[in-house]
Amino acid sequence: MTATAATPAATPPAQPVLERPVPRWGGFSARLFALELRRLLRNRRTVILMVVMPVALFLIASSSVGGSGDVGHGNVAAYILISMGVYGAMLATTSAGAMVAVERSRGWTRQLRLTPLTPMAYILLKACCAVVLGGLSVTAVYLAGAISTGPQMAGYLWPLTAAIALAGSLVFAAFGLFLGYLLPSENVMQFLGLGVAAMAFLGGLFYPIPAGSTLDLVASFTPMYGLGHLVHAPLTGAAVQVTWVVSVVVWFAIFALGAIWRFRKDTARG
Repeated sequence: MTATAATPAATPPAQPVLERPVPRWGGFSARLFALELRRLLRNRRTVILMVVMPVALFLIASSSVGGSGDVGHGNVAAYILISMGVYGAMLATTSAGAMVAVERSRGWTRQLRLTPLTPMAYILLKACCAVVLGGLSVTAVYLAGAISTGPQMAGYLWPLTAAIALAGSLVFAAFGLFLGYLLPSENVMQFLGLGVAAMAFLGGLFYPIPAGSTLDLVASFTPMYGLGHLVHAPLTGAAVQVTWVVSVVVWFAIFALGAIWRFRKDTARG
């Protein structure tokens, strides 16, 4: 009788490693941008609110305060016009970014983990859409100012201040995205309204804060402080300070990195 050799245990076949090449620009494309923008503009109630509210605030403030007084290279009405343009851009971009909270509640961001879209490309996509909505708001406010003929300032200051307002609103697009990933959808809009209004007041957007005061010191640590001074500087003739630029850059970095962190955490495989 001969002994039979023990049959070695069968080893399971190795699982193939699936690697998806990252597309160019991390998945960001003009077609994706157009689809995302069309989806945002479909919410007409939000779009109308972003356009109507800043225009209404401008008309109320300029008529109640009186805009004929001189301010630097223009008048008070021009100062109010710039402030409301910034506020409208800030409100529009923050709201557009915060809409991601609704997408999270519907499971959309979990679906994104099935795509090769990178976090940076997704943040860039949202920021571009937010800037378009901010541009609509700024355009509406400036058109209202031109029609009312109250604001008086040099011709080049109109596009210059509008461009600064729109570029600076990227800070709040990142802020909205960060909030959208951080808070549940049922709370984000309530916090958003209070947060944007508080930042506008503390940043001196609705009224000039005396330089060197305690309130000025507190305001210098808020996100609106740098942008508020930068956008008004061409009108008032004030020299641009490095601290204003640093404030805008630092707050943008904080909110953008926070949004990327939360996006990665939200789409991570469990």
